[in-house]
Amino acid sequence: MRFGIFYEHQLPRPWTEGLELQLFQDALDQVELADRLGFDNVWEVEHHFLEEYSHSSAPEIFLAACSQRTKQIRLGHGIVLMPPGYNHPARVAERIATLDLVSRGRVEWGTGESSALLELGGYGVPVEQKRNAWREAVEQCANMMAMDPYPGFQGEFFSMPTRNVVP
Repeated sequence: MRFGIFYEHQLPRPWTEGLELQLFQDALDQVELADRLGFDNVWEVEHHFLEEYSHSSAPEIFLAACSQRTKQIRLGHGIVLMPPGYNHPARVAERIATLDLVSRGRVEWGTGESSALLELGGYGVPVEQKRNAWREAVEQCANMMAMDPYPGFQGEFFSMPTRNVVP
């Protein structure tokens, strides 16, 4: 059996000065303890505009901080929102690869398309296109991490010329 912890960084109102800072610092302390106790992984969501429910709009930053305070625990994106309206696939590939380097190979890449209308509408991602946009972006992001050079892509939801995606 494997054990992990999962963060959404919920923070109910009223918000007072320093409360978000304390939320993140407490979570980092918990991840450090989980690593020392032998937990297998920590997962961090990506959500936007979901006040109180999730203050986790930049999971790669939190996971990078975790990587510097831990030695063995695996660092998981649970999930990276992949429709290009949220994140360009090349930026995701760069962030995943960078996190993998600074954590010495401890990254787990989870992806998703989102289901919250508040998030989808905030980034202009049409509900009826999100699944196909997710599929296209995930496939190409994986290609960007594996191909040298990445041959480029002309798709329905994003396009990119030939480039070496680094790291």
